[in-house]
Amino acid sequence: MKGKILVVDDEEAMRRTLTELLRLESYTVTSAGSGEAALKALKADDYDLMILDIKMPGMDGVTVLGHASEIDPDLQVILLTAHGSLDSAIKAIQNDVHDYLLKPVKPQELLNSVVSGLARRSESTRKQLIISQMEASIQQLKDVEKVETQAPTDQRLISLSDGVMVDLSRREVWRGKVKVNLTPTEGKLLEVMLENQGRVMTHRQLVFLVQGYDTTDWEAPEILRPLVSRLRRKLAHFPNGKNWIESVRGTGYVFEEKPGVGS
Repeated sequence: MKGKILVVDDEEAMRRTLTELLRLESYTVTSAGSGEAALKALKADDYDLMILDIKMPGMDGVTVLGHASEIDPDLQVILLTAHGSLDSAIKAIQNDVHDYLLKPVKPQELLNSVVSGLARRSESTRKQLIISQMEASIQQLKDVEKVETQAPTDQRLISLSDGVMVDLSRREVWRGKVKVNLTPTEGKLLEVMLENQGRVMTHRQLVFLVQGYDTTDWEAPEILRPLVSRLRRKLAHFPNGKNWIESVRGTGYVFEEKPGVGS
């Protein structure tokens, strides 16, 4: 599985060599020449794996590791060092890095480590999605149980702004005499987004929760785009409904209910 990789090394020749090697394998690669630049890149974008040199002037690799784990606890890290020592190895273990390699590293050795690191990242993401789905299901069961004791006939009925009603069991959305019917997939997407109102859902999370399978960061947007487009067209029949599902550039979508003009 291909992924996004950040290469951090103060030696320009090493950065260029690693970057070209990884790009030849079709990875998306960004490079940084210092610890400070690395942290700036991690805050600006999401990465699956970081290849990090330990010995750098200014902020060294160990310091970068500490901050990186706070920014993204699931980021996989491969440490590189030209001077292996027991102390640096211990620090690598303490920071739960994926691998620890000595320079000069053999290309195939590095590529093998990258493949296993990305697989570890994918497994971690999959587990998080499963946990998220389980938590949502448990909460849904609690909500259903609570509503059943109050109004069993309305257990799947949701009221939105401007008098818009959603019946998830029938996959219907209506307001007055205006009614639209949703396909099973459209209904599931709307259900997931209603359960997570105001929360930005990534493309991969939505594909997993709606379609039931995991996919890559590149495939997920292509899978979702036509589905979201169809659902938006149907919601556009209601006041400001076309704006309820907002795109979050480079990340996914968020459902934010907004009353129509003049309501």
